[in-house]
Amino acid sequence: MALNNNDIFKKLRVALQLRDDEIVKICSLVNFKVTTTELGAFFRSEDHPKYVECGDQILRNFLNGLVIHMRGPAPDKEKKAPTEKNSVVVNPKNSVESTNRSRRIDAIKDRPSDEKTAVKIGDKVFKRREI
Repeated sequence: MALNNNDIFKKLRVALQLRDDEIVKICSLVNFKVTTTELGAFFRSEDHPKYVECGDQILRNFLNGLVIHMRGPAPDKEKKAPTEKNSVVVNPKNSVESTNRSRRIDAIKDRPSDEKTAVKIGDKVFKRREI
């Protein structure tokens, strides 16, 4: 049994306990106008003479409005020009990450060969197999 847009819309309406007027308000959050009459046609059974197929655009706009309704509007993204306080210039050769990585590699090289082939986790020591 494949679900069509009408079935998805009906299931969301029931699961979220939404009335037609609430769905109209949710759609208006994304500047999409839909009437309660149109909604009634979407929620009818498929064999009813006034049944209307719910299009992708209607469901998409409802879902986008539902996101805004549930989460709230998205915060404004302000693009800040880089200043001395909030800009960081990273030189890959001098970065902390590359320095730490080289220290770890040096530490592995300096270990005795027994430590390279065994790993200690808690009180247990696990020997590594060579491939």
